[in-house]
Amino acid sequence: MSSLHLALFLETTGCHYAGWRMPSSQPVPHPADFKQLKALAMQAEQAKFDLVFMADKLSVDDIYGNHYAEAVTHRVTERPDPFSVLSALSAVTEKIGLAGTISSSFASPFAAARTLATLDHLSQGRAGWNVVTSTSGGEARNFGVPLLNHDQRYHKADSFIEAVFRLWDSWEAGAIVGDREKGIYADASKIHYADINNQWFNVQGPLNLSRAPQGRPVTIQAGGSGAFTELAAQRADAIFASEKPSLAAAQTYYAAIKAKVVQYGRSANSLKVLPGLQPIIGATQKEADELLAELSQLHHPLATLTHLSNTMDYDWSQHALDEAMPDILAQLSRRERFAPMLDHAREQGMTLRQFTKWIARSGFIVAGTAESLAERIALWYQQRGVDGFVIMPPWPGAADAFFNHVIPLLQERGIFREAYEHDTLRGHLGLQ
Repeated sequence: MSSLHLALFLETTGCHYAGWRMPSSQPVPHPADFKQLKALAMQAEQAKFDLVFMADKLSVDDIYGNHYAEAVTHRVTERPDPFSVLSALSAVTEKIGLAGTISSSFASPFAAARTLATLDHLSQGRAGWNVVTSTSGGEARNFGVPLLNHDQRYHKADSFIEAVFRLWDSWEAGAIVGDREKGIYADASKIHYADINNQWFNVQGPLNLSRAPQGRPVTIQAGGSGAFTELAAQRADAIFASEKPSLAAAQTYYAAIKAKVVQYGRSANSLKVLPGLQPIIGATQKEADELLAELSQLHHPLATLTHLSNTMDYDWSQHALDEAMPDILAQLSRRERFAPMLDHAREQGMTLRQFTKWIARSGFIVAGTAESLAERIALWYQQRGVDGFVIMPPWPGAADAFFNHVIPLLQERGIFREAYEHDTLRGHLGLQ
């Protein structure tokens, strides 16, 4: 069995809604604090992680109350450009993969292909990209275009990925000759027009940058809808899946997505399944539980609701925090994604305030000792529920315990590398 795969979610302020509020001797770090970003990336590389990953958002959330005030007041909404940061990190790291988010809803295939190829050249084959479909009206307004419906977003995403692939492939390997005596820099027969012309894009090409070291930088997708699953099974090298409530549920999902990959004529191992995991680690279970309780106590309900308003494209400000959960499912465009959480909240008789606390504590968060975290990770991996995890430290400094205590235990179990065996991100992930 190949090695467990680990990605680090690169977030200086922590991945939990209230993470930035956890007590520390240091000031709250800025999301673009390069000293902190560099330290995290270098720690992850020292721990032999496959990659670091930076998420992105192309607006400040402003659905709640039709304004951004509550969002910027109660949580971190700043987003530095991922590929500017990752390019800088390529100069201070040597082996670890570097991946960031690009929105297929608003990006140009040519610009995206060139950005990724540039990072792949700068890093000598360590680039990856997480292709997302934007769902926020605020993002659409920042680009002066209408927000597409769900089906349109995925049709466009499919065309976008195909266009980027064709631009990367417009240069064959070995096109650069570099013959000074004959005056031949490149072999023109190995460079081709991309000739992309469809409903969404009209791009001639070729790309004005030679073939990337990896050929095609690693393609990642994140989501959970049926349309997402189909697209990921066809196109993606890895998926950032939502964590399942049990190992059995994870195994069912894992088997289903791998079977679908095979249906598209691919090897089951050509797609890696990596759900998120927010580890809260204590010397004892009691200490871990106390840290989780402290984090939960610092959570503000509007930190969750301002986020959910944008994710759901629904203004939660019209409901009082202490009223019973309203039945709003029929008003949402993405019922498939949100029905389970909303139905559960109503079945449990939650108020809206209780719902926000439950959301903030559910899914990704696991509190325990380093031993119990390592045991859980090993079990889910060895029992074919996952290929690995995206580690999402909930507050600044929370990654240290994972690096220092969990990684050695995973290495002792023989399921995680002690040294890099490859130079590229594709190599780390065991991809062709």
